[in-house]
Amino acid sequence: MRYAATREPGPPDVLNIGQTQVPRPRRGEVLIRVAYAGVNRPDCLQRAGGYPPPPDASPIIGLEVAGTVAALGDGVEEWRAGDTVCALTPGGGYAEYCTTPAAHCLPVPRGLSLLDAASLPENYFTVWHNVFERGALREGETLLVHGGSSGIGLTAIQLAKTFGASVITTVGSADKAAYCRGIGADHALNYREQDFEAEVAKITAKRGVDVVLDMVGGDYIEKNLKCLALEGRLVFIGFQRGSRAEVDWRFIMIKRQTITGSTMRASPHERKAGIAKALRERVWPLFEEGRLKPVVYRVFPLEEAAAAHTLMESSQHIGKIMLAVRPE
Repeated sequence: MRYAATREPGPPDVLNIGQTQVPRPRRGEVLIRVAYAGVNRPDCLQRAGGYPPPPDASPIIGLEVAGTVAALGDGVEEWRAGDTVCALTPGGGYAEYCTTPAAHCLPVPRGLSLLDAASLPENYFTVWHNVFERGALREGETLLVHGGSSGIGLTAIQLAKTFGASVITTVGSADKAAYCRGIGADHALNYREQDFEAEVAKITAKRGVDVVLDMVGGDYIEKNLKCLALEGRLVFIGFQRGSRAEVDWRFIMIKRQTITGSTMRASPHERKAGIAKALRERVWPLFEEGRLKPVVYRVFPLEEAAAAHTLMESSQHIGKIMLAVRPE
């Protein structure tokens, strides 16, 4: 099979097309003939040498796919060869075939294409677990999500609004702010022109927000704590500006705040299976009702994975960047 190979850790141009054997599904796994794969920031980190795959995962980049089940490992009963699925993968997505646990697969929502479906798993698994399970966002509360025009950001905005929360988001341009408001954000702040801490205080009459979803870190960390209301929850899913900061930890005591976070790839198999079950029951029907929508910004052929990574690292996109592997 063809796959996107890396000659060595480095910039996007280390990606090229290689040939390797089709993997065999282990017990509890399925083999997927990949039509499309999503591009995510962890993919760029892995390419650069900063995010090695787990010991039992494929070394090939790629954390989400959609396609057709080609073969079943022992013990798999919930899928059949020929089923169309989208899936969270531990790796291996930038290839014509990849394996993943059967419990991490989901059906393609009715009315969505394989391209649309491939754009969902990484973002929806991540947001559901971090915002609704770890962050415990509830109806009537307010969410602050950074990077609102990213795949994660747009997912968080849509899900939070659908489940009855208010949303404030930060973005880097007027166009991105307009897009986020159009998809449901109550307030979109341009961090290049506005101090989000001061703006959140104005918007909430100094009450603060109930949950912050942050992938920025660095100097945002203390500002996030200041933005939180009493009993607020700060959830980390990344550290684009670094994982260290000087913080006045009194905010946690005074406001009874909670700090948590997770990395999806390293989460236990059972946790990811539970998230898949929750998504199938509570979120996938919302796509079929037209209350949620995928946002695909651009599709590159597998041979142009380097260009896809260059675009991802430029942060000029709105929504998902995708790879066409074997379009059906």
